[in-house]
Amino acid sequence: MKVLVVYYSMYGHIHRMAEAVAEGAREVEGAEVGVCRVPETLPEGVLKLMGAVESQQAMAHVPVCRVDDLATADAIIFGTPTRFGNMCGQMRQFLDATGQLWARGALVGKVASVFTSSNTQHGGQESTILSFHITLLHQGMVIVGLPYTFAGQMRMDEITGGSPYGASTIAGAKGERLPSENELAAARFQGKHVAAIASKLAR
Repeated sequence: MKVLVVYYSMYGHIHRMAEAVAEGAREVEGAEVGVCRVPETLPEGVLKLMGAVESQQAMAHVPVCRVDDLATADAIIFGTPTRFGNMCGQMRQFLDATGQLWARGALVGKVASVFTSSNTQHGGQESTILSFHITLLHQGMVIVGLPYTFAGQMRMDEITGGSPYGASTIAGAKGERLPSENELAAARFQGKHVAAIASKLAR
Protein backbone atom coordinates (compact mmCIF):
# COMPACT_ATOMS: atom_id res chain seq x y z
CA MET A 1 0.00 0.00 0.00
CA LYS A 2 1.67 3.19 -1.24
CA VAL A 3 1.20 6.65 0.25
CA LEU A 4 2.58 9.65 -1.61
CA VAL A 5 3.08 13.05 0.02
CA VAL A 6 3.12 15.71 -2.71
CA TYR A 7 3.89 19.29 -1.72
CA TYR A 8 5.16 22.73 -2.62
CA SER A 9 7.08 24.81 -0.11
CA MET A 10 8.75 28.14 -0.70
CA TYR A 11 10.26 28.88 2.71
CA GLY A 12 10.27 25.44 4.32
CA HIS A 13 7.10 25.49 6.44
CA ILE A 14 5.15 23.06 4.27
CA HIS A 15 8.32 21.02 3.81
CA ARG A 16 8.50 20.47 7.58
CA MET A 17 4.80 19.64 7.74
CA ALA A 18 5.26 17.16 4.86
CA GLU A 19 8.01 15.41 6.82
CA ALA A 20 5.65 15.07 9.79
CA VAL A 21 2.81 13.77 7.57
CA ALA A 22 5.18 11.14 6.17
CA GLU A 23 6.31 10.18 9.69
CA GLY A 24 2.70 9.54 10.66
CA ALA A 25 1.93 7.53 7.52
CA ARG A 26 4.95 5.29 8.14
CA GLU A 27 3.42 4.22 11.47
CA VAL A 28 0.82 2.18 9.57
CA GLU A 29 1.93 -1.38 8.95
CA GLY A 30 2.57 -2.13 5.30
CA ALA A 31 2.65 1.52 4.23
CA GLU A 32 5.30 2.43 1.68
CA VAL A 33 5.62 6.21 1.95
CA GLY A 34 7.15 8.50 -0.67
CA VAL A 35 7.65 12.26 -0.53
CA CYS A 36 8.07 14.52 -3.55
CA ARG A 37 7.69 18.20 -4.43
CA VAL A 38 5.95 19.71 -7.40
CA PRO A 39 8.08 21.54 -10.00
CA GLU A 40 9.08 25.13 -9.32
CA THR A 41 7.68 27.62 -11.82
CA LEU A 42 9.58 30.72 -10.70
CA PRO A 43 13.05 31.52 -12.07
CA GLU A 44 15.94 31.55 -9.60
CA GLY A 45 16.26 35.31 -9.92
CA VAL A 46 12.73 35.80 -8.64
CA LEU A 47 13.28 33.30 -5.83
CA LYS A 48 16.40 35.23 -4.85
CA LEU A 49 14.45 38.49 -4.66
CA MET A 50 11.89 36.72 -2.48
CA GLY A 51 14.59 35.42 -0.15
CA ALA A 52 13.69 31.81 -0.91
CA VAL A 53 16.87 30.45 -2.51
CA GLU A 54 18.37 29.11 0.73
CA SER A 55 15.23 27.22 1.72
CA GLN A 56 14.88 25.87 -1.83
CA GLN A 57 18.43 24.54 -1.67
CA ALA A 58 17.63 22.84 1.65
CA MET A 59 14.85 20.90 -0.11
CA ALA A 60 16.93 20.00 -3.18
CA HIS A 61 17.29 16.39 -2.00
CA VAL A 62 13.52 15.85 -2.30
CA PRO A 63 12.66 14.40 -5.72
CA VAL A 64 10.47 16.39 -8.09
CA CYS A 65 7.09 14.77 -8.63
CA ARG A 66 5.85 13.70 -12.04
CA VAL A 67 2.17 13.64 -12.87
CA ASP A 68 2.28 9.90 -13.57
CA ASP A 69 3.59 9.30 -10.03
CA LEU A 70 0.10 10.04 -8.73
CA ALA A 71 -1.34 7.02 -10.51
CA THR A 72 1.02 4.65 -8.69
CA ALA A 73 -0.18 5.62 -5.20
CA ASP A 74 -3.10 4.31 -3.17
CA ALA A 75 -3.28 7.53 -1.16
CA ILE A 76 -2.00 11.03 -1.92
CA ILE A 77 -1.58 13.73 0.71
CA PHE A 78 -1.09 17.18 -0.80
CA GLY A 79 0.59 20.11 0.91
CA THR A 80 0.40 23.69 -0.31
CA PRO A 81 0.89 27.15 1.14
CA THR A 82 -2.08 29.50 1.00
CA ARG A 83 -2.18 32.15 -1.70
CA PHE A 84 -5.12 34.50 -1.20
CA GLY A 85 -7.24 31.69 0.26
CA ASN A 86 -6.34 29.19 -2.44
CA MET A 87 -3.52 26.83 -3.39
CA CYS A 88 -0.26 28.25 -4.70
CA GLY A 89 0.35 28.63 -8.43
CA GLN A 90 2.97 25.89 -8.53
CA MET A 91 0.50 23.32 -7.19
CA ARG A 92 -2.26 24.62 -9.46
CA GLN A 93 -0.07 24.23 -12.53
CA PHE A 94 0.89 20.70 -11.50
CA LEU A 95 -2.74 19.68 -11.00
CA ASP A 96 -3.76 21.31 -14.27
CA ALA A 97 -1.43 18.84 -15.99
CA THR A 98 -3.40 15.82 -14.70
CA GLY A 99 -5.96 15.86 -17.52
CA GLN A 100 -4.79 12.54 -18.93
CA LEU A 101 -5.14 10.91 -15.51
CA TRP A 102 -8.68 12.26 -15.33
CA ALA A 103 -9.48 11.02 -18.86
CA ARG A 104 -8.64 7.44 -17.95
CA GLY A 105 -9.98 7.59 -14.39
CA ALA A 106 -6.55 6.83 -12.98
CA LEU A 107 -7.20 8.53 -9.63
CA VAL A 108 -10.76 7.36 -9.05
CA GLY A 109 -11.14 5.71 -5.65
CA LYS A 110 -7.73 6.76 -4.35
CA VAL A 111 -7.60 8.40 -0.93
CA ALA A 112 -6.70 12.11 -0.91
CA SER A 113 -6.03 14.65 1.82
CA VAL A 114 -4.66 18.20 2.08
CA PHE A 115 -2.59 20.23 4.55
CA THR A 116 -1.57 23.86 4.29
CA SER A 117 0.02 26.98 5.80
CA SER A 118 -0.67 30.69 5.87
CA ASN A 119 1.10 33.76 7.19
CA THR A 120 -1.65 34.71 9.62
CA GLN A 121 -4.12 32.91 11.85
CA HIS A 122 -7.05 33.80 9.59
CA GLY A 123 -5.14 33.81 6.31
CA GLY A 124 -7.34 31.38 4.40
CA GLN A 125 -6.21 27.97 5.62
CA GLU A 126 -9.69 26.45 5.59
CA SER A 127 -10.69 27.91 2.22
CA THR A 128 -7.43 26.70 0.69
CA ILE A 129 -8.11 23.12 1.73
CA LEU A 130 -11.79 23.23 0.81
CA SER A 131 -11.14 24.73 -2.63
CA PHE A 132 -8.39 22.13 -3.19
CA HIS A 133 -11.01 19.45 -2.58
CA ILE A 134 -12.88 20.53 -5.72
CA THR A 135 -10.07 19.26 -7.95
CA LEU A 136 -9.82 16.02 -5.99
CA LEU A 137 -13.56 15.41 -6.31
CA HIS A 138 -13.37 15.94 -10.07
CA GLN A 139 -10.71 13.24 -10.10
CA GLY A 140 -13.05 10.89 -8.21
CA MET A 141 -10.85 10.68 -5.14
CA VAL A 142 -11.99 9.80 -1.62
CA ILE A 143 -11.35 12.83 0.59
CA VAL A 144 -10.10 12.44 4.15
CA GLY A 145 -9.67 15.29 6.62
CA LEU A 146 -8.42 15.65 10.18
CA PRO A 147 -11.07 14.28 12.56
CA TYR A 148 -11.73 15.73 15.99
CA THR A 149 -10.16 12.62 17.47
CA PHE A 150 -7.06 14.77 17.08
CA ALA A 151 -8.01 16.91 20.07
CA GLY A 152 -5.11 19.31 19.50
CA GLN A 153 -7.17 21.28 17.00
CA MET A 154 -9.48 22.34 19.84
CA ARG A 155 -6.75 23.80 22.04
CA MET A 156 -7.41 27.23 23.51
CA ASP A 157 -4.12 27.73 25.33
CA GLU A 158 -2.13 28.69 22.24
CA ILE A 159 -2.51 29.96 18.72
CA THR A 160 -2.42 26.96 16.43
CA GLY A 161 -3.37 25.79 12.99
CA GLY A 162 -5.49 22.75 12.26
CA SER A 163 -9.15 22.19 11.43
CA PRO A 164 -11.38 19.21 10.56
CA TYR A 165 -10.40 19.86 6.93
CA GLY A 166 -6.70 19.22 7.52
CA ALA A 167 -3.53 20.09 9.38
CA SER A 168 -2.09 23.55 8.95
CA THR A 169 0.57 25.85 10.31
CA ILE A 170 0.86 29.61 10.80
CA ALA A 171 4.11 30.92 9.34
CA GLY A 172 4.01 34.51 10.63
CA ALA A 173 3.92 37.74 8.65
CA LYS A 174 7.61 37.40 7.74
CA GLY A 175 7.75 33.60 7.75
CA GLU A 176 9.52 33.68 11.09
CA ARG A 177 7.31 31.14 12.87
CA LEU A 178 8.15 27.45 12.43
CA PRO A 179 5.46 24.78 12.81
CA SER A 180 4.64 24.25 16.48
CA GLU A 181 4.71 20.83 18.11
CA ASN A 182 0.91 20.79 18.13
CA GLU A 183 0.79 21.55 14.41
CA LEU A 184 3.37 18.85 13.68
CA ALA A 185 1.35 16.43 15.81
CA ALA A 186 -1.69 17.24 13.67
CA ALA A 187 0.31 16.53 10.53
CA ARG A 188 1.54 13.20 11.91
CA PHE A 189 -2.01 12.28 12.94
CA GLN A 190 -3.34 13.13 9.49
CA GLY A 191 -0.65 11.08 7.76
CA LYS A 192 -1.38 8.06 9.95
CA HIS A 193 -5.15 8.48 9.59
CA VAL A 194 -4.98 8.66 5.79
CA ALA A 195 -2.65 5.69 5.55
CA ALA A 196 -4.88 3.62 7.85
CA ILE A 197 -7.95 4.33 5.72
CA ALA A 198 -6.07 3.58 2.51
CA SER A 199 -4.89 0.30 4.01
CA LYS A 200 -8.45 -0.72 4.83
CA LEU A 201 -9.66 0.16 1.34
CA ALA A 202 -6.79 -1.78 -0.23
CA ARG A 203 -7.78 -5.03 1.51
